[in-house]
Amino acid sequence: MPNIVGIRFKKGGKIYSFDDAGIPLQVDDQVVVNTDNGLAIGIVASAARNMEGDQVPADLKKVDRKATEEDQYTREENQKLEQEAHAYCLQKIREKELPMKLIDVECLFDRSKIVFNFTADNRVDFRELVKSLVQKFRSRIELRQIGARQEARIVGGLAVCGRECCCGSWLNNLDRVSVKMAKEQSTSLNPEKISGLCGRLMCCLAFEYDTYMDLKKNMPKCGKTIQLAEGRGKVIRQNILKGDISVALENGEEISVNIKDKDRKDFHG
Repeated sequence: MPNIVGIRFKKGGKIYSFDDAGIPLQVDDQVVVNTDNGLAIGIVASAARNMEGDQVPADLKKVDRKATEEDQYTREENQKLEQEAHAYCLQKIREKELPMKLIDVECLFDRSKIVFNFTADNRVDFRELVKSLVQKFRSRIELRQIGARQEARIVGGLAVCGRECCCGSWLNNLDRVSVKMAKEQSTSLNPEKISGLCGRLMCCLAFEYDTYMDLKKNMPKCGKTIQLAEGRGKVIRQNILKGDISVALENGEEISVNIKDKDRKDFHG
């Protein structure tokens, strides 16, 4: 049974599983690992755990070694190259008047390839740009068009809640988000209030969805008529986190009821 560790390559990025290869590792250790693109340097994001054979991910790759001072130096030099490539690419985009927005640049650990992530409203003919980049850096060049959510994850910023964007700080995966999730959480459907910096529905709607559905499991829906000791009434509001419902009685009175209140043995839908 291999010991599996979680490795993250970027702040807030996805956590990937690797075989620790018997190397004693702790969270926040920097390591060099084998990937589909060759060696890469990352940070241990989750401690080693045993995993049964049938649970081991397919094509599981191994940690090569703990990062050495030489590896750290290589990473620093690659970061300098990324900054230089970013500035040069921006210059060429302006010169060629290309309708694209450069987001960031990634250099592989062995410098065998440089990846330029960009956004654009439509397809862009960047063949001449690629030629200029190849001539300048003498390396394989990949221009990768990404979406608005990926851009927000890379750039980061403060969300409407006042905290750092979930996608850019701790959220591992960008799950699909739907308007239904906002409705089930009794959230305003005003696009300005449920959209993130990317202009798409906020990631937290998907992350919190299962919790809200679990809390609502035994809660009568809005519009349903129920019988209480005070009389029959219709559910007009739900406070899901508190477990409360607001009921408009037939006599015109409005009352609040907690569905977990054990003293209310009369409550039923």
